[in-house]
Amino acid sequence: MPRCGLLAIVLLGVASMPPAALAEAPLELKSVTIELPFGDKVIPPGPGSDEVSRNCFFCHSAGMLLYQPAMPKSAWIKIIDKMIDVYKAPVAEADIPAIVNYLTGLEAAK
Repeated sequence: MPRCGLLAIVLLGVASMPPAALAEAPLELKSVTIELPFGDKVIPPGPGSDEVSRNCFFCHSAGMLLYQPAMPKSAWIKIIDKMIDVYKAPVAEADIPAIVNYLTGLEAAK
């Protein structure tokens, strides 16, 4: 569900509560901590591996990258462009050629 839809549901629920219920149940915010699983896979070292680590591991695990099919440079460029344009991935423009070259050669390193 989009965030704006969820927010609308929450706001509608609060707006429909009687004023007495709102006064009796104040909103309490709590901090939570989650621990994400740590994978034991690492990408092979080589030209471009630092750029991949710096730009891709915010969202992707090494295991996820290692299980991608072999693709030509043009396909990787489209995927990286989509990550930047659609998902707003903070990929450094200067690192894109090294990332593309690394991912294109990754199949040979497996």
